[in-house]
Amino acid sequence: MVRVMATGVFDLLHIGHLHFLEAARELGDELVVVVATDETVRKRKHEPIFDEEMRAGLVGSLKPVDRAVVGHSGDPYTIVEELEPDIIALGYDQDQKEDRICSDLESRGIQCRVVRLGKFDGDLNGTRKIIRAVLDRRDDLYNRSGDE
Repeated sequence: MVRVMATGVFDLLHIGHLHFLEAARELGDELVVVVATDETVRKRKHEPIFDEEMRAGLVGSLKPVDRAVVGHSGDPYTIVEELEPDIIALGYDQDQKEDRICSDLESRGIQCRVVRLGKFDGDLNGTRKIIRAVLDRRDDLYNRSGDE
């Protein structure tokens, strides 16, 4: 059995996330998704809209995902050691460098392949694009009477 691990924030789920997770799932027999802790999101990106447990619950309910877990703050390889994946799938826009991850894994004696997945070219396939679209359309979205 080939276990694939994917990671991310997954604060506002969108079609780009689904494409990423479907592509990751195709790499093996089991997909385990590590959802970033609230602390990690605050340090690296922004104040999360949804807390880590809600994000993990949403991601875990997606068809390609076999299991979703909340990661750990601090050492990113602790969760890798716990989950023992055969493959780590990286999204096209995740800032981690494959060669650095491979080097770190090797130095810890972890046998694991790292695969960078391709980009999905869809409309509103990123969280920032969605936020921008909502802000651009907020008058149209929220000025209609009776719509909730």
